Amino acid sequence: MTPMMMTKEDFAGLGAPDLVYVREVKASDLFNQQVQFKDGAVDLDPEQSLYAVHGADGERLAVMLDRDTAFAAAVAHELEPVSVH
Repeated sequence: MTPMMMTKEDFAGLGAPDLVYVREVKASDLFNQQVQFKDGAVDLDPEQSLYAVHGADGERLAVMLDRDTAFAAAVAHELEPVSVH
């Protein structure tokens, strides 16, 4: 079987353009990706758990300090959050 490459538009066309997933990430993973913080002052333990909200295509849309806030932010933006482990 040949693997299929999908674009962002392909994922959006699957019928769930408002579906987002929330997953736990370590702060150190974000630092390794050179995340830009608005105020420039970051006071996070590298081992601290954060919660990232991703679109169906895998694009990270937001990072929150806790799971409940990540879900609430998604719902506030009229998105349907699901959890991944």
